[in-house]
Amino acid sequence: MHVNAVGHASVAAVFEGIKAYLATDGRELLVFRLDAHIDRLFDSARLCRLRLPHSPAELRQACLDLLAANEYRADTYLRPWIFPGGLIREQMVPADTECETVVDSWPFTSGLLTGAGCRAGVSSWLRVPAAAMPPRAKAFANYHNGRLALIEARANGHDWPIMLNDRHQVAEGAAACVALVRDGVLVTPSLASGVLAGITRDSLLTLARELGVPVEEREVDRGELHLAEEIFFMGTAWEILPVTEVDGLTVGDGKTGPVAALLEREYAALVRGESGKHPEWLTIVPMINP
Repeated sequence: MHVNAVGHASVAAVFEGIKAYLATDGRELLVFRLDAHIDRLFDSARLCRLRLPHSPAELRQACLDLLAANEYRADTYLRPWIFPGGLIREQMVPADTECETVVDSWPFTSGLLTGAGCRAGVSSWLRVPAAAMPPRAKAFANYHNGRLALIEARANGHDWPIMLNDRHQVAEGAAACVALVRDGVLVTPSLASGVLAGITRDSLLTLARELGVPVEEREVDRGELHLAEEIFFMGTAWEILPVTEVDGLTVGDGKTGPVAALLEREYAALVRGESGKHPEWLTIVPMINP
């Protein structure tokens, strides 16, 4: 592959982040919601007017083949990404350009059940509005928006940013959805708030409803962050990350709240195959000589 092939072509590239968790018995990898991730990748490609070279079934199998070929015996992050093929030197990649596919992977350390928390601050950078770029597309170009917000947050003494949308309502973090708890109700910005249709978000909302936690998907104003009993980020990479401070104000008692803790326990047990819940979300990859 020529080095120039991933220059301007990467401007249009789309990708997915997928996690495979080591089962509690240490004998299998459990790929979490593989089909949902592959479906979203194809949605992103459609939104960005890219022509994918493979079917969903072929790409799904490629992810599983990679895990098996590398004989991973640890939690593993998978990243299938798709970019216009050939030697492209023009910035404006034409629609329906034929694409190339790469699936790469690396071990990761899960933050689940570690007690980790973070400090957040509302960013002056607004989330890319749907009228400018489709925020539902998981595209590399969209992440520059979050990158600038993260740089600002770190410069201001925070760990992570929370971004508002063009209506100055809460949208999401730099690379994760956000939720809060008010009066015992789990609240998260609706998909119309300019957020990525998060798969972890969908999973946690499903679990919350099954556990009897009231859930609301709606517009959220900035002030609600300052009044929340709990705030946490949720995403494939971040899993569930409680926010202990927002804009310099302590959230709750400054520790992981009861709703986040409940969801974290349920999620951790599910992704490692302990709970037996939602087996349709787990794709099993047996390990050779575990």
